[in-house]
Amino acid sequence: MSKLRERILIVDDERGIVDMMKAYFSPQYEVLTAYSGEEALKKAEKQPDLILLDINMPGINGLTVCQTIREHVACPILFLTARIESADKITGFQAGADDYIVKPFDLDELAARIAAHLRREKRWHSQSTVRFFGELAVDYSARTVTIDHEAITLSRREFDILELLSLHAGQVFDRERIYETVWGIDGDGNSDTVMEHVRKIRAKFAAHTLHSYIETVWGCGYKWNG
Repeated sequence: MSKLRERILIVDDERGIVDMMKAYFSPQYEVLTAYSGEEALKKAEKQPDLILLDINMPGINGLTVCQTIREHVACPILFLTARIESADKITGFQAGADDYIVKPFDLDELAARIAAHLRREKRWHSQSTVRFFGELAVDYSARTVTIDHEAITLSRREFDILELLSLHAGQVFDRERIYETVWGIDGDGNSDTVMEHVRKIRAKFAAHTLHSYIETVWGCGYKWNG
């Protein structure tokens, strides 16, 4: 039986761009297309392995699409945009994007980025074990966390940070390294977003336990305290 091809969703209101990318990527991937934010929300239900998402679309724009599906879609989301300001990039990453592709782009470079993100996803999902840290259990395959059998709902990025730290218990990671590892290649947003994600994880844990699982190492970063 032949290996199933990975599925990518291309979303852009410019049909010429969508058609060009579909023709380029179809030999390697199963390609889904959408020409609006509304259509993208429907196509995202088909569980793509990666989404290329234009930001500047009429109606529901790419940022809104990303924010809407991010809690339910775990795959990488790569923004396509003509915006180049750092503030715009930070907004995109905070919305849940994994990478930022600035138009006009080179198709070969885009293909390399897509391949890198998909390889990274395979590495992360190769973890199929469940680990227990006292009252806390992490299922790395199902991407679930429980404390005393109570489910803790984490966003994709929150779980990614927890996964990185808990798989390397006791090792100190500075915010820049966490950002680069979790947000992927060429992440040029602000690593302060790591601090905000850690704050949210701690707040969710604090509702169920007094134990501080993510410890701040002042001047250095964070480490897992299992």
